[in-house]
Amino acid sequence: MCMNFIKFTYIVILLLLAPITEAKTRCKPLLEKLHNIQAMQRSGYSSKRGVSLRAREDKARDKWWQCETGRSKKANKKNKKQSKSTNYQAKITKIKNVKGKTLKAGTPFKTSNTVVIKSKYKGDKNRAWLEFYQQPTRCHRPKNLQVFASCSENKQNQREDFENIYAPKISYE
Repeated sequence: MCMNFIKFTYIVILLLLAPITEAKTRCKPLLEKLHNIQAMQRSGYSSKRGVSLRAREDKARDKWWQCETGRSKKANKKNKKQSKSTNYQAKITKIKNVKGKTLKAGTPFKTSNTVVIKSKYKGDKNRAWLEFYQQPTRCHRPKNLQVFASCSENKQNQREDFENIYAPKISYE
């Protein structure tokens, strides 16, 4: 009798734990997404990006918790599926209405602010560096990461050579 009770208890425990472990594996991607968003929050960001990350974190936490507890919000009765052409038209409309300015599709930047690129050198030394540096032709548009890395190493080696031979013209008159 005691052996039957143990077997019965074991079967009941297995039946109760099986859905829980299955739910854990089903909800794991949602939890990982939540952790990724939280990791992004720990790195530096602007206040506008912070608001966006907070909203994404809240949404991800809600989805994970709904999966974890087995609850889901009632689905809308309306079918929200749209045709591809409608989605495309919506995207074009969004592109055109960025802060009241019309942007062409494929425009890389959504800002009209100037891009500032700072040079390592200034004045005469910068001019000398620009004359000295010879960029290999394959480095104009690197095709893969390996070429990009070799181009960076090449530039660094040329920079070291430049530093060794450059002596500013100083007159002591």
